[in-house]
Amino acid sequence: MIKAAEIVHSGTSILFVTLDSLRWDVAQSALAEGLTPGLAGLLPTGGWERRHTPGSFTLPAHMAFFHGFLPKLPQPTQPPRLWECRPPAFKTVPPETFVFEAPSLLKGLRMHGYRTICVGGVTYFSRQTPLGHVLPDLFDEDHWRTEFCSPERDSARHQVDHALELAETHRSRPLLLFVNISATHVPHGHYLGDSTDTWQSQRAALAYADPHLSRLITTLTSTQRWLIIVCADHGDAFGDDGYHGRGIAHPSVMTVPFTAMVRS
Repeated sequence: MIKAAEIVHSGTSILFVTLDSLRWDVAQSALAEGLTPGLAGLLPTGGWERRHTPGSFTLPAHMAFFHGFLPKLPQPTQPPRLWECRPPAFKTVPPETFVFEAPSLLKGLRMHGYRTICVGGVTYFSRQTPLGHVLPDLFDEDHWRTEFCSPERDSARHQVDHALELAETHRSRPLLLFVNISATHVPHGHYLGDSTDTWQSQRAALAYADPHLSRLITTLTSTQRWLIIVCADHGDAFGDDGYHGRGIAHPSVMTVPFTAMVRS
C-alpha cells in the first residue's frame, strides 16, 4: 500500500502522467502483445489496473484529479485514497491518506514546499483559448508548445525531454511534475499511415510513446525516490455500440488504465 501521507511529509517528489484518451482495453492489448516493453518492465505485477474515471473528457477528469479524485476501482470497496481535502469532522480518513488543508491538491502540496509544474499536451493546457487557461492556472508554472500536441508525430519525445530538463533544474526541492501525454489523443491515425483514428492506431500511438515514458520514469528514479502515477484521463469510442469520441458515459470512455508505484 502506498502511504501518500508519508510520501508528502518526507518531501518525496511526485510524477503524475496522464495518457490522454487511452482506453483500458487498448493499454491491456498493447501490454499483452509486447508493444510496450518499457512500461512492461516498470508496471507492478499484474500490469495495468482497470479503473473508472471521474470525468468523460479532459477538462472534468483533470479538474477531479487535481482536487484529489483519482480513478476508482470498479468494485464496491475502495482502498484508501492517496490524498483528500480535509473533510468534515464526522468523516474518518485513513492515516495513509495525505490530507491537504486547501481547496486543491496542488495548493495543498505547495503548502508542504512542493513546486507544481505542468508539461501540457492537448490544447486544454495550451493557453491558446480562454478555456485553455483553466488547468495551467492551477500550477506554479506551466509549459506548452505546438510540438507537445498530438498532431506532432514525435510529441512524446519533445515532452519528455522538456520534463527531464525541468526536473533537473528543480532537483533541490520536492516537485509535483505533471505530464499530459498527447500522442494517444486523436489524431493518431498517422502512426499507422492513415487519416482515420481507430483503437489500433491508438495502440500504435502508445507503442510509440512507450520508450519515452519509460525513459522519463527510469531517469527520474535513477538518483531519487519518486511516487509515480500513470493513468488515462478518459477513453475514446471508435464506433463501439455506434458511439464515437468522448464526453459520453460509455464503458469505452469511462474505463481507464491506472498504476501507482514508488520507485528509487
